[in-house]
Amino acid sequence: MAQAVRFDAIGGPEVLRWETVEVGAPGPGEVRIQHEAVGLNFADTYFRTGLYPAPLPAGMGVEAAGIVQEVGPGVTSVGEGDRVTYTGSPLGAYSTQRVMPVEHLIPLPDAVGFETAAAMTMRGLTTAYLLRRIWPLKSGDTVLLHAAAGGVGLIFSQWAKLLGLKVIGSVSTDEKAEVARNHGCDEVIVYKREDIASRVRELTDGAGVPVVFDSIGATTFESSLKSVARRGLLVCFGTASGPVPPIDAMQLAVNGSVFVTRPALADYIADPAERAELASELFSMVAAGHIAIDINQRYELADAAAAHRDLESGRSVGSSVFSL
Repeated sequence: MAQAVRFDAIGGPEVLRWETVEVGAPGPGEVRIQHEAVGLNFADTYFRTGLYPAPLPAGMGVEAAGIVQEVGPGVTSVGEGDRVTYTGSPLGAYSTQRVMPVEHLIPLPDAVGFETAAAMTMRGLTTAYLLRRIWPLKSGDTVLLHAAAGGVGLIFSQWAKLLGLKVIGSVSTDEKAEVARNHGCDEVIVYKREDIASRVRELTDGAGVPVVFDSIGATTFESSLKSVARRGLLVCFGTASGPVPPIDAMQLAVNGSVFVTRPALADYIADPAERAELASELFSMVAAGHIAIDINQRYELADAAAAHRDLESGRSVGSSVFSL
């Protein structure tokens, strides 16, 4: 038996329930994992609200780190006692133990702690594909990054500096602006009092930036589009403020023949070899201390509803985890 957070109806944080569940033995191609830490991601709220549809009732969460307790028939890639992390697996990470397909597991180096892994596997791999797969960025390029003090933002800014990029970050408060600067942002726009697009044009001598990375969605889409340089790219990789509005193709022409993409992490880690390559680069830089993972909020799994409220209110800074 294990403890888990589940929900049987879409809605607010109040639909999350703390339950005792039966784990069972792993079947062919499966393993049973004892979680040591569980990740808390804004995408979790998308499942809870129904933005990302899921058959109900369902578990919650897609990211955790722990130890393999038992392997099912045919499993040879991991063994009992192995340290692993994962993200993007079937819902159910908000649990003390679970059985899941072995194909989603990523070996976790001894140099990376369980809490660190749970705080950054999804965010770090997201950053990896954004910086290493989306656009041929080169040293000296300037990019605009929304939510620069968020979990992805803090990893992104540090990694971008290692690549020689200049980062303009946008945040909601002066406190978050200071955090963003301390993690590598060269310039920070506090969007509640500054016009993002105007400030970006000012900082780039009117040219705009070749790539905008936007995880906010509805409220930032227009300013993001107006910040992209001619024939540049707007990367809409999140919808924290709501879905991106419908795109009129003529908008892209009027704003400089720009491109827009809405990528998903799942499509950049579907190939095991590519996932291993991105994870290796990420873990190596974290283990070497080149990228620091700030865990600023810790919760008990039983307090998942409160954690979701903090996340949706914008009170969270950096990464959050459930400690077990």
